[in-house]
Amino acid sequence: MPSKDMKNGFASISSDEDWWRGAVIYQIYPRSFQDSNGDGIGDLAGITARLGYVAALGVDAIWLSPFFASPQKDFGYDISDYCDVDPMFGSLDDFDALIAEAHRLGLRVMIDQVLSHASSQHPWFIESRSSRTNPKADWFVWADMQPDGSPPNNWLSVFGGSSWQWDSTRRQYYLHNFLAEQPDVNLLNPEAQDAILDTVRFWLERGVDGFRLDTTNFYCHDARLRSNPPADFVEKSKEIEPYHYQNHLFDKNRPETVDFLRRFRALLNEYPGSASVGEIGYGPQSLDLMAEYTSNNDKLNMAYTFDFLGDEYDADIFRKRIARFEEKAAGSWPCWAFSNHDVSRHVSRWHEHADDIGQLAKLMGSLLLSLRGSVCCYEGEELGLTEAELAYEDLVDPYGIRLWPEFKGRDGCRTPMPWDSKADHAGFSPARPWLPVDSNHLPLAVNRQETDPTSVLSHYRAFLAFRRAHPAMIKGDIELLPASVGGEAILAFRRVHADEEVLCIFNLGRLPAQYKPPFDVSTFSALDVPSFRNSVSDGVISLEGTSAFFGKIERK
Repeated sequence: MPSKDMKNGFASISSDEDWWRGAVIYQIYPRSFQDSNGDGIGDLAGITARLGYVAALGVDAIWLSPFFASPQKDFGYDISDYCDVDPMFGSLDDFDALIAEAHRLGLRVMIDQVLSHASSQHPWFIESRSSRTNPKADWFVWADMQPDGSPPNNWLSVFGGSSWQWDSTRRQYYLHNFLAEQPDVNLLNPEAQDAILDTVRFWLERGVDGFRLDTTNFYCHDARLRSNPPADFVEKSKEIEPYHYQNHLFDKNRPETVDFLRRFRALLNEYPGSASVGEIGYGPQSLDLMAEYTSNNDKLNMAYTFDFLGDEYDADIFRKRIARFEEKAAGSWPCWAFSNHDVSRHVSRWHEHADDIGQLAKLMGSLLLSLRGSVCCYEGEELGLTEAELAYEDLVDPYGIRLWPEFKGRDGCRTPMPWDSKADHAGFSPARPWLPVDSNHLPLAVNRQETDPTSVLSHYRAFLAFRRAHPAMIKGDIELLPASVGGEAILAFRRVHADEEVLCIFNLGRLPAQYKPPFDVSTFSALDVPSFRNSVSDGVISLEGTSAFFGKIERK
């Protein structure tokens, strides 16, 4: 792991420009991390006050979800000013203070960049919609109606209904892949690209270390506006949403995106050490796009898909998806995540596969932190937080409100961070929070776990320290190993870097299992990892259910 230099007793950022390779990035959802001014909403000053906790975990960077000026129709992912802080989160001075404190603690700072769409209240869009001839007329995606008055094609919004909204001033439709209040920026237009990249430069000049790029595969659309064909297959879990009944060949996943990403990377290269990780959503092309967008060291540094953010929990599925990425993009660098602000927390998605949800949290955290690549951990993941149960009247997410009760939206993973089980609202705020604290989270609060050596939090801290002690776990290659007979629930691989080899074995099943590595070793020794007390005898490893084994290989 890139080292953190020490100055005056404090950690400082190292000069390693490849710090992002193998980095652990802790995602903070600003609304829900810490409220500093008593209004029930988290803010930048609150985050700054809690950065010591984050640094003590042993992570390398933070990723801040949007804090920009916004009408908050989609909770900050509808930006009305890319170069200012929304007053509910503080000010640019507060942001500068956050950067300074993070760097003092040895933490890099990455921020969300929502480049595919803006707010309908953004001055660019207000000017664009004012006429068909103004200087920004083509900065958003406009199209004429069909002869019968219907939208230009069959494209659908992720949030439901057509992705085209009629505007009576221009007497045209504009494209929005999400809410109607989130018009798509026309990134086929070089002037719009220039303007967007100028906003990126603004934050680079302010000292950010990198960007998480929202909905990267939505950046460009088909200039001919061809309709999408029907999907060949619809997952059962997606059948409630018409969006998934199309094969999205023309409204996203376009080859033109690659050209824009090259321009974006060229800008980042002007600021050595800055990095990017792109989000790529669900779909049959997701891993292919992940490989394409990170290839040749001229686009994204890293990307992550939703392939590990779904309900699937099976050793063979994990193995095949890792193998597919390694086959298609062995020379590029992935970033993996099991949870984020858009999906149900992974211990709730996968709880039925384990008897002890705390042990499941430890196992899956260890797996995530053992994969080749970098890692995004979502706030509360290190506590083993479950998806919060909310009443309909508590919902604020428009996505969940529209699809209730079949889909409860994203509020359940966005509830406030539980800091103190004895304080009002779990120490998040003295006032009623914007979302309620789930009572089931109180026993998992930081104050309950930080002194318990058997807690999920203690495991994360210990495992991150274990990871830092073994370079193979950070920057090493990965070699997937076959499951042994009777070990169908086993996922096994080696991490190899220089002369270090670490064997990683995960039993995703409830029942005990044994595993014999398919290679000869002269010396095979178990590595001490808290929470996993499995045994090795005559080269055979015995694992308890929902458990893992780590060993050091020394060859003849």
